[in-house]
Formats: sequence, C-alpha cells, structure tokens
Amino acid sequence: MDNVKKMIGQVFEDIATGLETGSLGGRVKVGLTLLGSELGEAELLRGAELAQAEDPSIEVVVIGTPPTPTALTHIEAPDEEAAHKKMDELLQSGELAVAVTLHYSFPIGVSTVGRVLTPALGRKVYIANTTGTSDTDRVAAMLKNVIAGIATAKACGNPSPTVGLLNLDGARGVERALKKLQDGGYELHFSESARADGGAVMRGNDLLQGVADVMVMDSLTGNVMIKMLSAYQSGGSYEAIGDGYGPGVGAGYDRIIGIISRASGAPVIAGAIRYMAACARGDLLEKVRTEFEAAKRAGLDAILASLAEANKPAPGDAAPSVPPPPEKVVTEEIPGIEILVLEDAVQVLWQKSIYATSGMGCTGPIVLVAPDDLDAALQILKETEFL
Repeated sequence: MDNVKKMIGQVFEDIATGLETGSLGGRVKVGLTLLGSELGEAELLRGAELAQAEDPSIEVVVIGTPPTPTALTHIEAPDEEAAHKKMDELLQSGELAVAVTLHYSFPIGVSTVGRVLTPALGRKVYIANTTGTSDTDRVAAMLKNVIAGIATAKACGNPSPTVGLLNLDGARGVERALKKLQDGGYELHFSESARADGGAVMRGNDLLQGVADVMVMDSLTGNVMIKMLSAYQSGGSYEAIGDGYGPGVGAGYDRIIGIISRASGAPVIAGAIRYMAACARGDLLEKVRTEFEAAKRAGLDAILASLAEANKPAPGDAAPSVPPPPEKVVTEEIPGIEILVLEDAVQVLWQKSIYATSGMGCTGPIVLVAPDDLDAALQILKETEFL
C-alpha cells in the first residue's frame, strides 16, 4: 500500500511539474560548463538562459562561476578540470540527465553526432560524426558513424532517417559494408543524391540541400563541415547556426555529453542544450544499444573483423606490447600524433615507465599524461618521431 501511495504521489508531482513548465514529462536537467570559450563566459551564460527561456521544460544547471547574476541554478568550479569532474559526478549520480561542454576527451570508440541547419533549404541534418573517432580504421569508423547517426536521429524523433555517404575516400567501402548489413536484415534507408546520377554517395551540393537526414563522413571532415555550416555567415569567428557538435556516441558508452566549440555563440549553445534535452527524452543510450545490437545480428562483427584483417600489419611491424606502469590521473593533452600510430605512441611511453592513455580531443587524436610527466613524454615522443 505504501508503494502505491508513493507512486500516486509521484504521478501528481510529475503532473504539477508538467503544468508549471509546459512539459508533462517533467523538466530535463542539462548541465553546461561555463569555462573555455573564446567568446567568454558571458556568451555561454547567455546561451544557457536563452535555452531555458525558450523551452521551460529544460532546467539548465551552469557549472563554473557565472560572470553576472543569473536565475539559473549554478555550481561553483574554479577551472575546466574541476568543472568536468563535477559534471561527470552529477551525470553519474543522475542529478543531471545530460550535459554540454567544451574540450572533452572521449575514449577511442566514441565520437559525436552533430546537428546543423543546412543553408539551401533550412533542413536539419545530422553530421555523423564531428569530433572523436569511432575506430582507428577509416571505413570501420564511418560504418560505426552510420549506426551512431541513425540512433541519434531516432532518439530525436525521426523513426526512419535516411542515410547519405559524403563522397570521400572510403565511402564506397562503407556502402558495400552497409549493403551486407541490409542483406543480413539490418533496416537501413539510403538517401538518393539530388544530382543527375543519383546514388547514396553524396556530393557537397547534397549536404547544402540537406538531401539525407544523416550525412556520414570521418570525424575530421565532419568537424570542418559543421564549423563551416555553423559559422559561414560570420566569416568563421562566431558560430551562429545549428545545434553544436552533438553527443558522444559509442557502443557501451554510458552518458550523454554534447560538445560545443570555443567559437560557438549563444544561439548554438542554446541549440546544443535543446538537442541534448531531446536526446535525454528520446533515451539516446537505449537507442544506441538497440541499433548496435540490430547491426550485430545482421553481421556487423564479421564485417569489422574482415576490415581489421585487411589492415593487419605484417609480422614484425607492430610495436611490442608491454604492461602499463602504475596508473596516474592524466590531465595533460599531447596533440599532433597520427591516429594510426596513436596506440604505438602510448606503448613507447609505457616502455619508458610513463603512464599514458589515448583519446580524442577537439582537434584530433591525443595522448594523455600526468602533469609531472608532460615534459619527459614530449621529449620521448619527439625522439621517436611521433611528433
């Protein structure tokens, strides 16, 4: 009986919250870190206030030190490291449903699905993907990006998103892999290029027109594309259009963190907050799990294994594997290392008793080391010609 009373009480509480906010599903708590923008903390705060004013079903929690008084809930954090730590704690505890931030290092296997408004016809298109990397093999990465893009579009209310492959190196290999998945029973809807010769491989014209709901590419190309589509009206200094670089998506990843850039203006920040709230309402993590499971039933693992076998180094080419040194907290980023040799660079540092991990920063692959190991790690990586 007590449980029944508790359930009834919760229902009435949810209804009261819904009547107050205009959303009978209750308010979605979205965290936003205020540090790291080239445009200043005031611009980030303005985006947060704009998002909550436009959609009262969202409650924005800002993490940092607001530069001006605000009615938003805020949590103090003195720097980016402390802000990210607090953000992760709040996500893990469930106090935040989702978060939006800058400079976040996702593990290999997780990359972000951006969303932008295309200039030709004003259609929202998911750019799969925009930061991070889904796999160290190019074709495998783009194949996983397809699945991530579809899952994200479905979470945001599109039950049957169409897919187009930007005409890049590896696109035809991705197309062949997708057709194998289709033959195995995976539900996939290819878009058709608006150009006269058609096909699922898209040109730049198709991206500008928003021909496909999900436009697939490698994440470095996606990063360039979303920057251009977000900031072309300002000449590149201020991103004014779209919903940001999107949530980090990967099989088994357990939180929803959306990325904005140092040039993202208040309209994009507000869009990113609304985008992450939509991902929370649409249960993105469950959509990702379901989509990857469906792809696996259709033969994804066998396809990925064949791609890995094709790219397997010859005997003697691979760096010898060594056990890691004692683990440390790694907060210093070393960029500039090619993705194909990223794990080799980590192994070299382990051989020298320096604990390191690999990751993806805003501009590409990074090696992460402890602050007290940074100088030695840089010297070693330069001597071994990784840098």
